Amino acid sequence: MKEAKFHVKGIILDLDGTLVDSKEAYSEAAKAAFSAFGVEGINSKTVIEIPKRFEQGIPFDDLAPGINVEKFRRIYLRAYYDATAVKTRPFPNIANTLKRLSEKAKLALTTRRNVPRKKVVDQLEKLGLARYFQAVVTAGDMVNPKPSPDAIIECARKMGLKPIDCAVVGDSVVDVEAGKRAGAKTVAVLSGIFSREELQGEKPDLILENVTKLPDFLE
Repeated sequence: MKEAKFHVKGIILDLDGTLVDSKEAYSEAAKAAFSAFGVEGINSKTVIEIPKRFEQGIPFDDLAPGINVEKFRRIYLRAYYDATAVKTRPFPNIANTLKRLSEKAKLALTTRRNVPRKKVVDQLEKLGLARYFQAVVTAGDMVNPKPSPDAIIECARKMGLKPIDCAVVGDSVVDVEAGKRAGAKTVAVLSGIFSREELQGEKPDLILENVTKLPDFLE
C-alpha cells in the first residue's frame, strides 16, 4: 500500500547514521576503548551494540566484563568524537537530498554528539552541507539530550516554528522517541545501526530505507 504524503514546515534531521555514515567511527572508538584494557579482536556485533546502549542509557558492562565502565566510556567517547571528524562521510546523494528538502521546508540538525556546536558546523561546512540548515543543536547545547524532546523543541524554536509543524528524521529509537515527545511527526531511516524491528517498536509515522527517499513523501 502506498504511503500517504504529508506536509511539514520544518524538518529536523539527525546527523550520524542519517546524513553521514559513522560505522567506521564506531569501530575506531570500540578498538581504542577495548585496547586500553588489553582486549583485542572485538566482534562486529559488539561494535554496534555499544553505541546503541549508549544512546538508550542501557548498561553495557556485560559486553566488557571486568572493565572499569566509566573509564571505558571516557576513552570510547573521546575516540569516537576524534574519529567522526575524519572518518565520517555523507551517504550518497545527501547534498542533493538536502537541497530538495530545503525547497519544501526549513531544515535544522540535531546530534547527540556532546561537542561544541562550532565543531559540527565546521564539519558540515567541510562536507558542503552547512548551507542547508537554519539551526544546529548538539547535545552540548542541552542539559537533557535525546530522547528528551528539548533539542527538538529548540530546533523548532530557532526555525520560528512549533514542533507540531515539524518532522524529526533519524536512524535511532531515541530520535523517534524525542520527536514523539515533542509532538512532531517522526521518520525513521534504516541507514544507521538500528534494525527495522527495533525502530518499528517506537511506532514512527514512516520508515524509509534512507533519507534520500524522504522528498518523495512530502507535499
